[in-house]
Amino acid sequence: MKQKTASKCTVIGAGSWGTTLAQLLAEKGHLTTLWAYETDLVERMRLNGENDLYLPGIKLSAQLKFSEDLASAVSEADMVLLVCPSQVMRAVLKGLVEHLAPGALLVSAAKGIENDSLKLMSELIDELVPDHLHKRVGFLSGPSFAREVAERIPTAVVAAAADLRVAAEIQQIFTTDYFRVYTHDDIIGVELGGAMKNVIALAAGVSDGLGFGYNSRAALITRGLAEMTRLGIALGGASPTFAGLSGMGDLVLTCTGDLSRNRSVGIELGRGKTLTEIMAGMQMVAEGVKTTISAYQLAQRLQVEVPIIEQMYLILYENKDPRQAVTDLMLRDLGPETV
Repeated sequence: MKQKTASKCTVIGAGSWGTTLAQLLAEKGHLTTLWAYETDLVERMRLNGENDLYLPGIKLSAQLKFSEDLASAVSEADMVLLVCPSQVMRAVLKGLVEHLAPGALLVSAAKGIENDSLKLMSELIDELVPDHLHKRVGFLSGPSFAREVAERIPTAVVAAAADLRVAAEIQQIFTTDYFRVYTHDDIIGVELGGAMKNVIALAAGVSDGLGFGYNSRAALITRGLAEMTRLGIALGGASPTFAGLSGMGDLVLTCTGDLSRNRSVGIELGRGKTLTEIMAGMQMVAEGVKTTISAYQLAQRLQVEVPIIEQMYLILYENKDPRQAVTDLMLRDLGPETV
């Protein structure tokens, strides 16, 4: 594999995934800065070489730099990687856009849909980033628990961009002997797969929390994939994308893995806890909780049938009993699988 020349990279967001990707870039030889909103966290990472809040137990590279100053962090970066929660992406973009260097590569690894506008992250970037940078935008997604990547467990993801040359550039920047990156040109499909799988993972967790078995989980994954695909096609994505890493791959991981925050939230809902109780005990964001609102409203706007997502919305935001939601799903009007 051809090694790309070291470049200046800035990672925006020091959650578990942002920290892991910053670590990967620094270890690969890129001059990497990790930006965090929490000033106290930045100071502890500088002092201890560890993100004790979001990635405890992982020793960070001595070459990795830390910053709480957004403007200076991005102003000279050849690549800016956005790994912030989707619901704060707009504010982050507004804060950094005027400081981006000409020709900088902008990559989003966020997975979600903005609640108020129902926009994907690519649409937010199109809205807020200057036109001359639109051709230098890409998206990184796929089945990847942060801790496993931090522990160098073999992982495969996908980089999507309108221009495959940009996707290939991202591929070269990130690929290592344990982190393999494929390229794609279906931005909408790759993005939507990464966002929607979190909602289906909530439902899979509810099923597990109710004490249902593998049959139920398999049904949820398969029919959830159908819902993701229908909505993706309605937005302009390509059906085959959802059979790939950012679709089926990420869906299977998030619906079955014990490290899945979204599945964990679903499990607690299935056991009878309220959303308020569950979220009060979490430090890290479970993107699916907010994305459920966006996905449900987006499907209504586009008149796309998404029964699992609809029931998940009713459980989360209208206090529907999870067992009744499962019953209602099972007793829907009968039909062919392909619809």
